[in-house]
Amino acid sequence: MTQPSVQAPESTQPSVQAPESTPSPGCPPPHPAPRTPALVLPPDSCNAHCHIFGPAEVFPYAPERTFTPLDAPKEQLRALHAHLGLTRAVVVQSSCHGHDHRVLLDALASGAGRLRGVALIGKATSRAEIEELHRAGVRAFRLNFLPHLRTPPTRAEIDSVLERVDGLGWSAQLHVRDEEIVGLEQLVRALPGRAVIDHIGRVDVGAGRDGPALRSLRALLDTGDVWVKVSGVDRVSRQGPPYADAVAVAASLVAYAPERVLWGTDYPHVNITGPAPDDGLLVDLLEQLAPDATHLRRLLVDNPAELFDFEETH
Repeated sequence: MTQPSVQAPESTQPSVQAPESTPSPGCPPPHPAPRTPALVLPPDSCNAHCHIFGPAEVFPYAPERTFTPLDAPKEQLRALHAHLGLTRAVVVQSSCHGHDHRVLLDALASGAGRLRGVALIGKATSRAEIEELHRAGVRAFRLNFLPHLRTPPTRAEIDSVLERVDGLGWSAQLHVRDEEIVGLEQLVRALPGRAVIDHIGRVDVGAGRDGPALRSLRALLDTGDVWVKVSGVDRVSRQGPPYADAVAVAASLVAYAPERVLWGTDYPHVNITGPAPDDGLLVDLLEQLAPDATHLRRLLVDNPAELFDFEETH
């Protein structure tokens, strides 16, 4: 099978971008030749966490952004998914696009019902805009608690978002890091509706499976209203590919609560150290994350369909 081209188009390479669009350190190009996965994925498998960036000349990056990525337009993501065997995806609005959701709306409009979205709701985001996002396929909003993205939201700001999305059935997605999970556990428990913890909570895998962050994650899973994305093994691993330490932690959560876990590539991998991971390898690692075929189907098909309201296909 021909490998997809996952580099940005020539017109958007750093050498020809405007100076203000020069990619930030930690925003490498995607892997130039992701391997063809050996694992054949179930029909309707979903990449439940990925991003679309630009192109900046059409969908400008937010002036207040804290990082500038390489362009990674929807066509690039579509080619990668075709290569990997993924037919559904959840596109997460990135902080580099801020609260301007035009890039997300454009992607959802082209998805033929196979894309869903996660929004970033700001102070000025109106209920009318939120309802437009819902009609387009948005089913969640994200709360960023990592300082490299923005100042963490206050409880008043969170309550304001909850008021404006009330009645839509959206889940709250929390981007947190390790020890923050313990401190935010009561907040997560108090959220109405369902909540999702991104990227295994970016736990410290060196703390082991009995570390405080993982204990909090399991306690939150026990509530029945909290889900965990076992994405980002490349981010939390201390060993590098094939990320055995992080895969073991992620697999333990899949085995613990197979009905409330999700998986995604996190493509195109920004704010990282070193080169971008091979997305084909990330797919093949699913055999270790979910060695039971029933768990694998739940992880890739049933769970994202339930949480993000994908239509049934036959």
